[in-house]
Amino acid sequence: MVNVPQISDTEWQVMKVIWAKNSPVTANQVIEALEGSCNWKPKTIKTLLGRLVKKKALSFNKESREYVYYSLISEKECVRAENKSFLSKVYGGAFNIMFASFLEEEKLTLEEISELKKILEDKSSEKTD
Repeated sequence: MVNVPQISDTEWQVMKVIWAKNSPVTANQVIEALEGSCNWKPKTIKTLLGRLVKKKALSFNKESREYVYYSLISEKECVRAENKSFLSKVYGGAFNIMFASFLEEEKLTLEEISELKKILEDKSSEKTD
């Protein structure tokens, strides 16, 4: 399993841009992508990119006068690590308690309920195989 660094909420926004591009991106491309959703100055975004490099979530190549960034960890790996951290921190690792808590709080459509039933049935059949 890959060692996934802890990523702050603001760093997640930068990583999402890089994952969405699915290829190396320049700092300017990240800045442009975040322009509409954040009020961050370009220097702030460059600082976040630098932090993510230090955390080994990103790396870069210098191409002429530009730095081109690419992800060292996948979005799926980060989501998995965040899920485990949240489950451990908030629910003491008890998935069933977390799941029940979410279900009690959320209004679900019949389609969503059917989807959840199918997932549970598939999990159940995995155990008997």
